[in-house]
Amino acid sequence: MLFSSLVFLWYFLPAVFFLYFITGNAAVRNGVLLAASLLFYAWGEPVYVCLMLLSIGINYAFGLLSARIRRRAGGKSAGGHLLLGLCVLVNLGLLGYFKYFNFAAESLNVLLSRLVGGRFLLNPKEIALPIGISFYTFQALSYVVDVYRGTIEAQRNPFYLALYISFFPQLIAGPIVKYHDICEQIESRLISAEGMAYGIRRFSYGLAKKMLLANPFALVVDSILEKPLYGLGTGAVWLMAVLYTLQIYFDFSGYSDMAIGLGEMFGFHFMENFRYPYLSSSIRDFWRRWHISLSTWFKEYVYIPLGGSRNGGLKTCCNLMIVFFATGLWHGAGANFIIWGLYYGVFLILERGSWGTFLEKNRFRALNHVYVMLIVVIGWVFFRAENLPDALLLLRKMFCPQAGIYPIRLFVNRKVLFTAICGIFACGILQRLAPGLTKRLYDRKLTGAADVAVMLVLMFLCTMYLVNNTYNPFIYFRF
Repeated sequence: MLFSSLVFLWYFLPAVFFLYFITGNAAVRNGVLLAASLLFYAWGEPVYVCLMLLSIGINYAFGLLSARIRRRAGGKSAGGHLLLGLCVLVNLGLLGYFKYFNFAAESLNVLLSRLVGGRFLLNPKEIALPIGISFYTFQALSYVVDVYRGTIEAQRNPFYLALYISFFPQLIAGPIVKYHDICEQIESRLISAEGMAYGIRRFSYGLAKKMLLANPFALVVDSILEKPLYGLGTGAVWLMAVLYTLQIYFDFSGYSDMAIGLGEMFGFHFMENFRYPYLSSSIRDFWRRWHISLSTWFKEYVYIPLGGSRNGGLKTCCNLMIVFFATGLWHGAGANFIIWGLYYGVFLILERGSWGTFLEKNRFRALNHVYVMLIVVIGWVFFRAENLPDALLLLRKMFCPQAGIYPIRLFVNRKVLFTAICGIFACGILQRLAPGLTKRLYDRKLTGAADVAVMLVLMFLCTMYLVNNTYNPFIYFRF
């Protein structure tokens, strides 16, 4: 089930609200949210809901065992590292099998064919990727690691832990919520009229991002890439790259806005996941603004445990490359995703030196933005392409001018141009020119008549779009 569907908007969500608010008992309300979350997931993944329940049960047990070992060690984590290692192995093993088995098999087959002439080849399997498995696996891991470190107490109520891992607002598209940020809210939270209004406002804006901007961009991007790539000209490929840059931002940040809004409606406060990343003045700045929950997860649970930047420049560079190799692999099972991650790792290393100093001191900040956006647009080509050879072909066409057999006017009309202009301004430029808009959007206490009018218009437009269009892509199937 998707947030951007009529079933969710007009049946599922109203029913959950009704059941949630007819009772004032906190435990019953949590039960309603847990049941709703399992139904939400089972709607599209009736079999793999069992896999998620298995993950919940495994990590519940690991959390209790880790807490017991810590108590016996007098509050220290000594002795629990083997258990933690087993926990990481089991969680990443489940994720690896469903997400990376075929990629690993194909890569190994290439290697074996070169070494032993094609013998002992592994056969790929028909494995469907469970939606959201990357998100809920990382959330479960953060819980067990926090228990191991003594940051939090182990959760003895399995239903509370199940709600944390499966909570439907952030289950399939993030943000990745760390247990220590939300554990108190699961047990006790305050729902206010201001929070409810703010949640509806954030959800409405997020839905509009997805339906009115991301989906139209996706339609053009997909129509371009449906053509034989050899027939595309330079203009068409640049159009695809720029529109995909807008699509993925409005799609991903729109889902994050909807998740944050839904959380607020039920009394939960999630971290911001995007802070206008296309306004960044460096790649380091970009990763402080883009998918913040994933960046902070890797920083807290991978980069810092590896040593962070404490052990000299060479070790720091190695740690960065490890983190961004993992970041690329988390996003998808393919060489193009790995290259995408390492690509950013290289620029982050460069910006730790004199290049970063130059960017910080450069008075012509517009040049910084041009540099960032050029790197980002090129990076999204790796991300969007079906495989690495396709990505390299598209990049070659971008920088080696070719006419192609499909003219750019085949994909562009006034509606596309108007939507693109709106998207470019809405991804940060308008907010920079009129900071009052940003302040109003994030104001949790004030929702006036103008806000209500805007929300009604946006919901009406989004509903009309859903009624009249069947094109509603879900970009997170890869994750």
